[in-house]
Amino acid sequence: MDDVIIIGGSFAGLAAALQLGRARRKVTVLDTGLPRNRFAGHSHGMLGHDHKPPLDILAEARQQLARYPAISLVNARADSISGAIDDYTVLTGEGESLAARRVILSYGIVDQMPDVPGFAESWGTSIVPCPYCDGFEVAGRHWGLVWSGPQSQNQARLFLDWTDRLTVLTDGHEIAPDIRADLARRGIAVVDGRIAAIAHQGDHGAVVTLETGSLISVDIIFAHPQNKPSANLHESLGLATVDTPLGIVLKVDERRETSIPGIYAAGDLTNPQLPSVTTASWQGAMAGIFAQQSMLA
Repeated sequence: MDDVIIIGGSFAGLAAALQLGRARRKVTVLDTGLPRNRFAGHSHGMLGHDHKPPLDILAEARQQLARYPAISLVNARADSISGAIDDYTVLTGEGESLAARRVILSYGIVDQMPDVPGFAESWGTSIVPCPYCDGFEVAGRHWGLVWSGPQSQNQARLFLDWTDRLTVLTDGHEIAPDIRADLARRGIAVVDGRIAAIAHQGDHGAVVTLETGSLISVDIIFAHPQNKPSANLHESLGLATVDTPLGIVLKVDERRETSIPGIYAAGDLTNPQLPSVTTASWQGAMAGIFAQQSMLA
């Protein structure tokens, strides 16, 4: 029996495994090899790894984990979880049954691409979600923000730390007059109309075609599509969730434990509002440490 089975081997999962392996706890990490940020050419803001391709960082992390004999990295999907604290069973897609005292869920989320021609193809290059991840590289250039709801007003204010050329694309959303007035006061242009298509242009640039036929050219587009967990294990377990403007996340306490004792969660699965390699790694490390401490005699 393992001490901990970790489901999801990206930044949160591997960070959890590192802490547990260093504590000489037996760990199995199940991973399908499809991290959320695989579309990004570079990852930014992680101390010591700034401006490195995220897949390269993960490959280096797996190599470093190889020195810990208690850690086993397995390329497999987790199909189900059953049991209770100190006696969980995880069934893999290959039909293998694994047992563990604790489980950490770090299988992340997937972004739901809107049905707009060119959007999915531009994701990670000319369309990005996070200014902390990509803002510096396009600072001072013409940004576009696809309005997605009330939270977009704060995003527009935030973006002005990187650029003074910002255009809001309403994409059919209604923006209240007082919010429009606030945007105008800040020098932020607002373009009404639904987006019909997006064409990638150059390194980051994009040309947005509206349903009216108008064309809007920007150097980068920031958008925040809806997302959902990349697996449904939390549903079959009946774990408590929290609704956010972009989708649901798992509810965890201050020790990263979910609503079921012995099951922990970390990474974008619990925090879609500020997703980053740094926060995912921190949360994963904490989940590993707290899971270890919960098993002390």
